[in-house]
Amino acid sequence: MHAPRLFENDESVRRIGEGLLDHSLPKAEWTHEAHIAASFWLVAERPDIDVDAEIAEIISGYNVATGGVNDDANGYHDTITRCFLAGVRAHAMLALGGTLADRVNALLESEAGRRDWPLRFYSRERLFSVEARRGYVEPDLRPLP
Repeated sequence: MHAPRLFENDESVRRIGEGLLDHSLPKAEWTHEAHIAASFWLVAERPDIDVDAEIAEIISGYNVATGGVNDDANGYHDTITRCFLAGVRAHAMLALGGTLADRVNALLESEAGRRDWPLRFYSRERLFSVEARRGYVEPDLRPLP
């Protein structure tokens, strides 16, 4: 199992989220942990952003701005993103105490923060299909939380 890289403080989490929004986050720092931290920050601290309506555009725009592409094999993956968002939201409802970094780190150390967490809900074939990358598909193993 891969040990997650944890965040030292609230500012390090906010820097990731703000860097995603304004495209200033270096591409090398757009890691799994950064995806989780940015998602948690958006849900917990940015009520002005409709995450469900805007997340595809936010991440796709960041990918392009940092030299990436969003196609059938690379870039934004809608189903994986929305699966992790379900885990982020479930964790946010339970993790009401502590600092922002504490809550993000607890999420990263939980089942929902694991890189392979979506495979609890999706078969590998379904999750990694072009259809799942391009748009949300329902789980085929069990419902999301």
